[in-house]
Amino acid sequence: MIKHTCFLSAAARIKLSAHLKRGGLLAYPTESCYGLGCLPTHVRALQKLVRIKKRPQHKGMIVIGSSLPQLLPLLKRPSENTAAMLAAEWPAAKTFLLPCRRLPMLLRGRMRDKLAVRVPAHQGARDVCAILDTPLVSTSCNRSGRRPCKTLREAKRQFGRDVWIVGGRIGNQKSPSQIIDGETGKRLR
Repeated sequence: MIKHTCFLSAAARIKLSAHLKRGGLLAYPTESCYGLGCLPTHVRALQKLVRIKKRPQHKGMIVIGSSLPQLLPLLKRPSENTAAMLAAEWPAAKTFLLPCRRLPMLLRGRMRDKLAVRVPAHQGARDVCAILDTPLVSTSCNRSGRRPCKTLREAKRQFGRDVWIVGGRIGNQKSPSQIIDGETGKRLR
């Protein structure tokens, strides 16, 4: 199930969309490594992602989108100042914690009322969200405690047939995205 984003035919896009709606997982290139994701509101997919990564359930996950408007249905309405700040900052390898609507606990983790969101600097990651017309969970593509996958081959080796892999090159970012509290401006990572 390895596909390159720009070469996804209309039929392949429909199949990938159906795969995600059934609770399937997706691996795709991001700024610093391959990301592993699913639909952010699909509880069974979130459970599968946590299980397959062997990730602690208390850790929240990042959700990426092609634009701020794509992320807004998950968030409480941001103030004009916050929306202007996000518009000026994104796309970038900067994740902001923002007040969110009621979402699955596995997605929010310890942050009961906030969600980590980003419009990535990586064009391919934004394209995947735009093509599928949905935001996606974006956690590093690796089993907990292992090094994140940097290539399609590594993603395939770690997760094989368990995920749909969209091929492509990762960006030049050496470390994961910064995480900033969108209300206080405090950098958390």
